[in-house]
Amino acid sequence: MNDRSHNTPLDANAIRTALQGLSGWTARDGRAIARTFEFKTFSEAFGFMVRVALAAEKANHHPDWSNSYNRVEIALSSHDAGGVTQRDIDLAKAIDALI
Repeated sequence: MNDRSHNTPLDANAIRTALQGLSGWTARDGRAIARTFEFKTFSEAFGFMVRVALAAEKANHHPDWSNSYNRVEIALSSHDAGGVTQRDIDLAKAIDALI
């Protein structure tokens, strides 16, 4: 994922198109994409966070996130690129595959 095209900010149309293939993800001011995940228990939420952490580490691209009991909120942005890039879309797809 070190390819330069993966670190080029996507425009609003490209983000909108990419989000059509991602269930539950929304754009935040064109600078991030976000989704809230809800689980039955804290343990399920925490287990999900561990799986996301491993996927993020493998991709060398880390989410902004928070956890409150059974909810996990995740925001993805390529801060060094100043917005949403293909790296964020790819990580969102990988996160969705963990559910």
